[in-house]
Amino acid sequence: MQPVTPPTVVPFLRTAAAYAWRLLVVGALVYALFAVLGRFHEVGVAVFLGLVITALLRPVADLVARLLPRPLAVTVTLLGGIALVLGVLALVGEAVAGESTTLAREFRDGVGRIEDWLERPPFRLNPRALSDVQSRIGEFLSSHRSTLLSRAVSGAHQVVAVLTTLALALFSSVFFIHSGDRQWTWFQDQLPSTVRGRVAVGGRAAWRTFTGYTHGIVLVAATNAVLVGLALWLLGVPLAVPLALLEFMAAFIPLVGSPVALAVASIVALATKGPWVAALVVALIVVIGQIEGHLLHPLVMSWAVRLHPLVVAVSVIAGSIAAGIVGAVVAVPLVSVVWSVYTALRDARTAEAEAGLADEGPPA
Repeated sequence: MQPVTPPTVVPFLRTAAAYAWRLLVVGALVYALFAVLGRFHEVGVAVFLGLVITALLRPVADLVARLLPRPLAVTVTLLGGIALVLGVLALVGEAVAGESTTLAREFRDGVGRIEDWLERPPFRLNPRALSDVQSRIGEFLSSHRSTLLSRAVSGAHQVVAVLTTLALALFSSVFFIHSGDRQWTWFQDQLPSTVRGRVAVGGRAAWRTFTGYTHGIVLVAATNAVLVGLALWLLGVPLAVPLALLEFMAAFIPLVGSPVALAVASIVALATKGPWVAALVVALIVVIGQIEGHLLHPLVMSWAVRLHPLVVAVSVIAGSIAAGIVGAVVAVPLVSVVWSVYTALRDARTAEAEAGLADEGPPA
């Protein structure tokens, strides 16, 4: 009787299976990380913001430290950053307060223009349908007034949580800017001596990538905000400064945030200036998207790890599913840092292997 030979496995299938279980392990670790961040998102967000503040202000503090003692230089740098942020917010508040009366009147007139536009060809909507929509909205607001008030109260609690998170982030950034290198050295000294070298290599790669990404995304967001603000101001759209600030904040969510902010600007333009100006704002969305995707990101993000757009899109969606807006903001820098650490450790192992072969010399 002939022995039964086991079926042979195609090499491609064996390789695919090997990568598959590794991807499953990595996916499980990423999901667990986001789950932990979701449970303790205030602390995670505070530490993340502290690292962002450190990446932005640490070079400034180093320059000021050449003239002043280190503690005083950190204090001056942080106070200057806080004053800059508060000044921008005050400018936005002044712009909104100055245009509130005009904006309300233009919105009322704009809603009437939109209704007239929808009643004409090619839409030919029934005027009764539009008035019915307005009455239904009024009935909804009046019937759900208590719910809206309760949500406003809960929103006050959220404001307290946001202020607490910002305070913790600022507190963390003080120590990161002042003595972050000494804290990292202390952490490495607590590890076994066999892994200190790899941790040092991975830490340097992670911080280099994180600072490069932070500087790059801030520069991209600022450029987008300036372009949007100038375009809206030239088109005569009200609230150009607040909408530019909204564009700046939304640019921190790659691929998704900037179009959403510009869509808000187009709605404001439609209600206040009519469909033609709104169409120009929509064209602005396309132009700024092309500038951002084909010029700013390749040029600026070369300081950090360049990720494929598909990886960025999947990371943003996965982060938003796992931890909401916070996950969408954190996902791309997290993936960039993980990939840079992996690349640095792989290159270090390759260099060590080549050095070992060189020390052994040629075979006899």
